[in-house]
Amino acid sequence: MPRDPYQVLGVEPTADEAQIKKAFRGLARELHPDVNSHDPQAEEKFKEAAEAYEILSDADRRATYDRYGHDGLRSGGYQPNFDSFGSISDLFEAFFGGGTGGGGRGGPAAGADVAASLDLDLAEAARGGTHEVAYEAVDRCDHCKGNGAEPGTPIETCARCAGAGRLQAVTRTPFGQMMRTVACDVCGGDGRVAANPCHECRGRGRRLARRKASIQVPAGIADGQRIRLTGAGHAGEAGAPAGDLYVLIGVRADERFIREDDDLVTLVEISAPHAALGATVEVPTLDGPEEVEVAAGTQPGEVVVLRGRGMPRLRRGGAGDLRVVVNVIVPRRLTREQRKLYDKLAGSMTAENLRTDESVFAKLKRALRSHAA
Repeated sequence: MPRDPYQVLGVEPTADEAQIKKAFRGLARELHPDVNSHDPQAEEKFKEAAEAYEILSDADRRATYDRYGHDGLRSGGYQPNFDSFGSISDLFEAFFGGGTGGGGRGGPAAGADVAASLDLDLAEAARGGTHEVAYEAVDRCDHCKGNGAEPGTPIETCARCAGAGRLQAVTRTPFGQMMRTVACDVCGGDGRVAANPCHECRGRGRRLARRKASIQVPAGIADGQRIRLTGAGHAGEAGAPAGDLYVLIGVRADERFIREDDDLVTLVEISAPHAALGATVEVPTLDGPEEVEVAAGTQPGEVVVLRGRGMPRLRRGGAGDLRVVVNVIVPRRLTREQRKLYDKLAGSMTAENLRTDESVFAKLKRALRSHAA
């Protein structure tokens, strides 16, 4: 039973045409033959994605599927047929007019891009600096120097295309049948083939390798941002430019802080007597603990702001603030002596002691905001 096309492309049933196209192209990039030469299922996976795209990119087919599923499509005469394509490269040619790496047929294809990830602590994100990432990418085969032939063996004219590198074929696309010129499925468009293919790369001239790259992380980078390294992606064909490396930054949560843009928010707890009298408290900062003065009469939820002690601002200079939220704790489990002192204090309270510049309504709104947070 075919899978749900929405599930295949990883989109919601409410996705629009642009989202569906973007999802398909992203999936196609992952299934590129240069990346998946080691995966015998790559072609079938792409055919499944292509079928899902054919269904969801056509308004009538999509409506039929949404109402009746795959059975409705079949009863209406729809039948995916990708068997006329000679190879997965032809499939990519049909949908994209060339490889996903940016190079068209008739010339060496540029290498595809590569994605990697780097996880940092909040302090590391604040400092920035040089970090190393490891990833897999397609490199030129060192054994055959990229020509696909065993060293010392000839490279001959392709018998299938007579050296042209291209073939005429009738192909079925989401837009109907058309006569088109496709890359030769034997030589891949080069017009030549190795008489004795390289045993290291099976004649492709490239092979998957493990790489390491040093990246410069700017101070203040945020979770989910990307860093691009030009030319550090998959190697291109026959000397064509390499793709790029995109490093996705993940910033681990820090239990001491909440990040809001370039500001950091932290919490300090203080007893009610100390809040009434004022006190010096220790608060965490990115540079270590620091003493902060809490003014006498500080109320629960009041904020002490340390200017410039937040995260560095990218491309703007300076830094955000550190906002210290004061949480006033009402003491529990009082001793007999403490209770006597509190009784005496309570008996001495006047309306002036309890007067505030904040209205009851403003207090209620602040309390509701705190509860929602």
